[in-house]
Amino acid sequence: MKRKYLITLSLFTLVFLVSFTNITDEKHTSSVVLELFTSQGCSSCPSADALLEKVSREFVKDNVFTLSYHVDYWNYIGWTDPFSNKEYTEKQRVYAQKFRDNQIYTPAVVVNGKEHFVGSNRAKMYAKIKEYKKEISQYSILLGAKEKAANKITFNYSINGNVTNTNARVVLAIKERTTNVQRGENARRILKNHNIVVNENYLTQVNKHGNYSIDIPKIVIENDELSVFFILENDEKDILSAARLNY
Repeated sequence: MKRKYLITLSLFTLVFLVSFTNITDEKHTSSVVLELFTSQGCSSCPSADALLEKVSREFVKDNVFTLSYHVDYWNYIGWTDPFSNKEYTEKQRVYAQKFRDNQIYTPAVVVNGKEHFVGSNRAKMYAKIKEYKKEISQYSILLGAKEKAANKITFNYSINGNVTNTNARVVLAIKERTTNVQRGENARRILKNHNIVVNENYLTQVNKHGNYSIDIPKIVIENDELSVFFILENDEKDILSAARLNY
């Protein structure tokens, strides 16, 4: 009887340990986040903008997320990019420091916060998407219960994985906007930009479940379609997972 009890206890312990291992070591499809640093004042950028749009549409169901951050260091040559933001220029500088690069440039694309290259390089773009799609993630993110008011968007999130020592940011982007550029290097051109970042905030604390609201800035107009991106990263700014809500 005692021996039978010990065998039963051992089997229970084994099942518990296997179940616990399956929970903690759960694997998920990886996310690929492409952050393009661009400007309407840069003559080399429209080709990168077009490539980013093509990739976004082609991989829309494949956890590939694209974001356009418009920097402000091209504004001096005659055209002020309406989407430019000095905070995005600083964001690019932080990435440059991480990559030990002593300069910033456009168009530049950063992949999952881990490496960067010229954003109009089609061959490299597709190669990197293929490479990063093969990776397995320890995380997955679900977004839901979206509510859009006049000046903010509210949603809830759920993170599957250990959120200790992680950071999360919420990005609000305009899906598409065309601009008639009147001056500068792209004078007399009509430019189309895609997934234009218009607001970005970091959560003060990352929990496995929560609610969040992000403000809609005045640059958003009535007919703009919006997307919210929830991005999880580590302290080195390597992106761990991402999810998107469309409005």
